[in-house]
Amino acid sequence: MARDTVDSTLIESVADLAATLAEGCKPADQFRIGTEHEKFGFNTADYSPIPYDGDKGVRAVLEGMETILGWDRIEDAGNIIGLADLSGGGAISIEPGGQFELSGAPLDNLHQTCREANAHLAHVRQVADPLGVGFLGIGMTPNWSRAEIPVMPKSRYDIMTGYMPKVGSLGLDMMYRTSTIQVNLDFSSEADMVQKMRVGLALQPIATAIFANSPFTEGKPNGFKSFRAQIWTDTDTDRTGDMPFAFEEDFGFERYVEWAIDVPMYFVKRGDTYFDVTGTTFREFMNGALEGKVPDARPNLGDWNNHLSTLFPDVRLKKYIEMRGADGGPWRRICALPALWVGLLYDDGVLDQAWQLVKDWSAEERAALRSGVPMHALETPFRSGTVRDIAKDVLALSKEGLKRRARFSDGDLDERVHLAPVEEGLAAGMCPADVLLQRYNGSWAGNMDQLFKEYAY
Repeated sequence: MARDTVDSTLIESVADLAATLAEGCKPADQFRIGTEHEKFGFNTADYSPIPYDGDKGVRAVLEGMETILGWDRIEDAGNIIGLADLSGGGAISIEPGGQFELSGAPLDNLHQTCREANAHLAHVRQVADPLGVGFLGIGMTPNWSRAEIPVMPKSRYDIMTGYMPKVGSLGLDMMYRTSTIQVNLDFSSEADMVQKMRVGLALQPIATAIFANSPFTEGKPNGFKSFRAQIWTDTDTDRTGDMPFAFEEDFGFERYVEWAIDVPMYFVKRGDTYFDVTGTTFREFMNGALEGKVPDARPNLGDWNNHLSTLFPDVRLKKYIEMRGADGGPWRRICALPALWVGLLYDDGVLDQAWQLVKDWSAEERAALRSGVPMHALETPFRSGTVRDIAKDVLALSKEGLKRRARFSDGDLDERVHLAPVEEGLAAGMCPADVLLQRYNGSWAGNMDQLFKEYAY
């Protein structure tokens, strides 16, 4: 995310927190699409990661984007760490290892999403090409060790870096070596939120399989199709996973809050200072645990919003719903990921059909999908078939949902056009990782440089 929030409104109860989530409810005709995508910057001369400082670094790219876009500068301890369009548009931020992220504006349709992505990548190239910098969309750094990856000067990341090894073996890999495409979607009511969360959680492994795109670690195949997804299975079980409680009878805004406030916090921000409060849950914070340890020790809405941003379930609830299961990928996949979910979730009839598809899956079956997909992707066994079979059904539902939306481009094509790469992959029985591995073992002859040459934006 680009900017940690500041809101001094005091919090008194769980009901207060649930009410902030409920503020996201809006009429269906006001539903919007917010797409986020990350990418790795590299030196075009030798395919090494770019540092933060220097004339070919992340800072230089951000400052170049600032000049082109005129967006508001975001700083941390004097270092530029992002840009924000204060007129209601998007934001640019940097992830811990320098992953360059666009958090897109809330848009009406997928054609606008694609135009936004295209314009962003054009601006990035306008700045980066003269610097000898390229950008790669993939789920995990294909050939850099963690030691080679630069650390971004962002206070929250310093705190997370110290904490991650205490709660999992792969958290630092998540921070420094992975990237994603995700989409943020709206809900109309608590009941609508519940149904979308449940469908999203059940089908997240299917999306992971469709978009699996991280088969390499340090220059060699790692045995997985989505090692990024595997990393999430050992990154801090307190704040990650498929949230089985979302399928229980009492799930709603308050139930999500009850889970969230029992997750240990990372930090409290006061002014420009980040206080390390790792190990303290938000519930303990509400009960006075930080009195005398941080200034203004009563929790406020800014603290709550920042805490929500440090929770990493497969589907995350804020005032909107975030679909978080897909690997980073090439340009067409930036458009395809939101298309898949918009088609499934933004038509009530199709959403009901999607729920019928998954409602009898047991918690054990959902967990088995989540654990099997990182290695096997579309070939993961499920009941009498495979994930590919489910993916075909999901694609058909999504296409129907987009057809019903009837949002047309200037060329009179509806939003189904953005599902083309998914349709092509499923027809061939291949996820993006399968294609990469085929090329690695074939025409690339094991030379990872070819990936940068052929797949850079």
